[in-house]
Amino acid sequence: MRFPNRRAVLGSFLVGAAVVGCADVQADPATTDRPAAKSGAAAAQIAPAKPKPLPQLPRGGRKLFPAHQLVAFVGAPGAPALGPLDSNLDERARRLERLAAAHRGGRTPLPVMELIVVTAQGAGGWDGKYRSRIKPAEIGRYLAVARKHKMLLMLDVQPGQARPIDEVRRLEPWLRQPDVGLALDPEWEVGPGEVPGQVFGRTSGAELNQIAGYLSALVTKYRLPEKLFVFHQLTKRIVQNEAVLRGYPGVAMVKSVDGIGTRGAKEATYRQLTTQLPRGVHTGFKLFYEEDTRHGALMTPAQVLTLRPRPELVIYE
Repeated sequence: MRFPNRRAVLGSFLVGAAVVGCADVQADPATTDRPAAKSGAAAAQIAPAKPKPLPQLPRGGRKLFPAHQLVAFVGAPGAPALGPLDSNLDERARRLERLAAAHRGGRTPLPVMELIVVTAQGAGGWDGKYRSRIKPAEIGRYLAVARKHKMLLMLDVQPGQARPIDEVRRLEPWLRQPDVGLALDPEWEVGPGEVPGQVFGRTSGAELNQIAGYLSALVTKYRLPEKLFVFHQLTKRIVQNEAVLRGYPGVAMVKSVDGIGTRGAKEATYRQLTTQLPRGVHTGFKLFYEEDTRHGALMTPAQVLTLRPRPELVIYE
């Protein structure tokens, strides 16, 4: 998530407070007293129940990578400064579909709607945590549109002074779903006495592991397909002790590099933040329709796909 000019946004776009059985089978009365060998049929034989199909990703399969290329739009209801997913969701979904197809690069495009469900703010709020939550009904509305267009929904958390794991656990009813992922925006995760937008926030490898472990447990319990977990990073200091990051079963962890500026500056930030990645961490790349174009033309899909390592998630805000 971008840092510049966010104080105005934080004040202007607060989002509202948050979100087999079995049947008895009876034998044929005409055959219950006769030996099975003489009946000519296996009376009262019960066919074994078919196993319930495992949940799938929106466009099939249970693993995200390397089969899919993810492309996302970001946004929140009624907040155009936070990205294109503020309104007209069906139209935005069709636009996202076309954009995802342009990033195909030999993979199956899988569009993602990244909905900011917890927004950092410049005032303490009712509990002094410097964040607000959108209503559950809004999450349901976005999920319905995502399902209509066979897209993933990704819930983005800007914690403010709240503990990220607490905000994530509140989202469990949604995270139990096979087509809902999670994003953490630690630029907006601040400590006591700090105000989002006035300082850079930060997280740690240990905290990201805690969240990934929680998601992995949900995947196992509910037999879910691979769960998308993205953490955004603008500068190196935002993620401390990154080396301790490790893989968790059923979780696809992605670092989204959110650098702003010219194409050269963005590519340099990407290289800096994707060298010596912990094993199993995938890469993402964010483009900003407003901030980036102040420095020149927005990078094209073909240009983005030349980055190495290849970004497996491309986000537009």
